[in-house]
Amino acid sequence: MLNGMIQKLLSYEHLFYSIIKWMEQLNLTFAMLKPDAVEKMGQILKLIIENGFKVTKLKMVQMTKEHALEFYAEHKGKPFLPFLVEYMTSGPVIAMELLAENGVAKWRELLGPTDSEQARKDAPGSIRARFGKDKSLNAAHGSDSCISAERELNIFFPMSRIAQYESPRSTATFKNTTCCIIKPHAVQEGLLGDIVSEIQENGFKITAMQMFYMEHPNAQEFYEVYKGVLAEYSGMVNQLVSGASVAMEIAGSDADTPSKFRAFVGPADPELARKLRPTTLRAKFGKTRVQNAVHCTDLPEDGLLEVEYFFKILE
Repeated sequence: MLNGMIQKLLSYEHLFYSIIKWMEQLNLTFAMLKPDAVEKMGQILKLIIENGFKVTKLKMVQMTKEHALEFYAEHKGKPFLPFLVEYMTSGPVIAMELLAENGVAKWRELLGPTDSEQARKDAPGSIRARFGKDKSLNAAHGSDSCISAERELNIFFPMSRIAQYESPRSTATFKNTTCCIIKPHAVQEGLLGDIVSEIQENGFKITAMQMFYMEHPNAQEFYEVYKGVLAEYSGMVNQLVSGASVAMEIAGSDADTPSKFRAFVGPADPELARKLRPTTLRAKFGKTRVQNAVHCTDLPEDGLLEVEYFFKILE
């Protein structure tokens, strides 16, 4: 009996140290999709998730010249810096915090060689090979060390409130837009890239995007219009606070964007959606009326209000 207890304790000890070792190997890294790759962000997010990364922070931002110079401080005085700054401020970028075992090295490997043309020869499955153009327009950036990752993450996701006001700002336009939220269950199931791809491939433009970890009072406030109207209200609130969600501003060419996007999302009940509107987002990715993959603005007049809630009030 004593030997059995000792063996059990030793097995627990082995498990404990295995977990500690695994946690030590887990590390965060900074990833950024550059302006030329934003239109392909859905496909790239799919690739990131398929390769075992967890997206723990995400934000679409517009860099200023000052942000770009700070970010590329190690290139000060180099002849290519002016072009690099101009390029990085030419449009939105997607900043991300990624978590994986040996995350820094793993992300650099998935990126591939700096020169996209070389990447197509040496690492044809890499991000730069598939989505980059050349050495300059190479789709994405990755930190080269844990120290660099910490510095770069702090530029885009600073901890202090003061620094947050100086960090790159959201790209929300608040014009002819509607709101879409990828719910926590869909993020947890690894569907972020799939849903973003569907949205982009169906002609909608994502003009702002950010990952949020909602708190109960905020979720209740956001869904207040459904209180006493939908039996699923409590479940909807609980779902929204159960993990990371991704809010997006969806833009169109006219004021009818909320109605058009609502039709694309489909009925709130995924089962009904699969019968009546099988090509809609909820038909493809939803499970129940609560876990129905995405929230979208129901009433056109609420589109701007919902976008402002996430990208002005909560940001």
